[in-house]
Amino acid sequence: MDYQLLIAVGVGIIALLFMILRLKIQAFIALLIVCMLVGIVAGLSPEMILNSIKNGMGSTLGFVATVVGLGALFGGLLEHSGGAQGLAAFILKLFGEKKASWAMMITGFIIAIPVFFDVAFIILVPVVYAISKKTKKSVLLYAIPLLAGLAITHSFIPPTPGPVAVADILGANLGWVIMLGFIVGIPAAIISGPLFAKYISEKIDIRLPVVNNNIETSEDKEYPNPITIMLIIALPIVLIVFKTVLLGDWFDQSILPKYLIYAISLLGHPFTALIIANLIAWYILGIKRGTTKDALLKLSMKSFQPAGAIILLTGAGGAFKQILVDTKAGEMLASSLQSSLIHPLLFAFIVAALIRVLQGSATTAMIAAAGITSPIILAGDFSAAQIALFVISIASGATILSHVNDSGFWLVGQYLGLTEKQTFRSWTVMTTLIAITGVLMSLILWYVF
Repeated sequence: MDYQLLIAVGVGIIALLFMILRLKIQAFIALLIVCMLVGIVAGLSPEMILNSIKNGMGSTLGFVATVVGLGALFGGLLEHSGGAQGLAAFILKLFGEKKASWAMMITGFIIAIPVFFDVAFIILVPVVYAISKKTKKSVLLYAIPLLAGLAITHSFIPPTPGPVAVADILGANLGWVIMLGFIVGIPAAIISGPLFAKYISEKIDIRLPVVNNNIETSEDKEYPNPITIMLIIALPIVLIVFKTVLLGDWFDQSILPKYLIYAISLLGHPFTALIIANLIAWYILGIKRGTTKDALLKLSMKSFQPAGAIILLTGAGGAFKQILVDTKAGEMLASSLQSSLIHPLLFAFIVAALIRVLQGSATTAMIAAAGITSPIILAGDFSAAQIALFVISIASGATILSHVNDSGFWLVGQYLGLTEKQTFRSWTVMTTLIAITGVLMSLILWYVF
């Protein structure tokens, strides 16, 4: 039976990669087909296979769909108001021209919390053009730190979709993921951002792309107050972390009145925290700035569009996890890993990295790797912090070595006026630095927590 389960998992993974890479089948459909294939090879009945898919989809989407939807709505409001550009201008003014690369890293780190990676980059790249033109230095000196900040937050820190989906599949506490995401993300951002940018900008001197010479940042446009933007972005994160700390093992809850525990439990849940942030943003960034209710409604509907694919893909990842659990293939995988010398975090990292390099999408790599890794967590005795580190390790693996099969590779190259070789030397190396720093920091923190 063990051999049959091993064959089932092997056939499933090979079929998944073949369908995505060779046949170009959408990852959502490919994952569902693989769920059925693994179930058939493992000897499950048709009813059990379909129930596993239904239960896996349902249990995952109940949480993820809500958080991703609320996050997308929040990001849409921020983008519409010009808050991202205003915050970038404020941080640049605060740091000054000499430390502009650090300012861009911090901007990217903050902005990517509510705004999708590619949208945030497109919004902020004119700021990079303007600084490069003013200082007469390589675009990469400012673009790489911005991209590093965006990529790290996008992969490591909820409520961005990737870590939210992986955390849900693995059963990780979001508060722990946020805290450890910041701890791991800051050194990763520094190494892959300003430090690497200083090196690579001396090797590749790229000036303002010709096609974008007419793009300037609008200095006379009235943006929302940057402090207000930062407070709105920080609010849901603070509420979630506050609940994790006060209602976790670190704090004696018996000294708190019951009504306060009730309030913290409610307000610190990601659903409530993001609803509050959305309502505040809806009023301050929308109504108060003269946007009509009809316009806000249209904006809301538009904001949900990019979230749909992520939600469905995450649901399919949850179904894949459930199939591995129900066939007992996951238990076999977990027991074989326990008898091997490889560290479980490294296993999670390698699985995510292989899928990422082979098929390109970081989100697909994260969700597929989470499904494969989840049985190890179910079979093991890991702390809440260690389970959160699995999320970070998977996110690190899913970030590594972005190349020609990743849309981000072409987006960055096109907007910065880079050749393919220059994109490899800058963007691809940057994503690899993030991945290596992320997994090394995760391994160190494993023995701290």
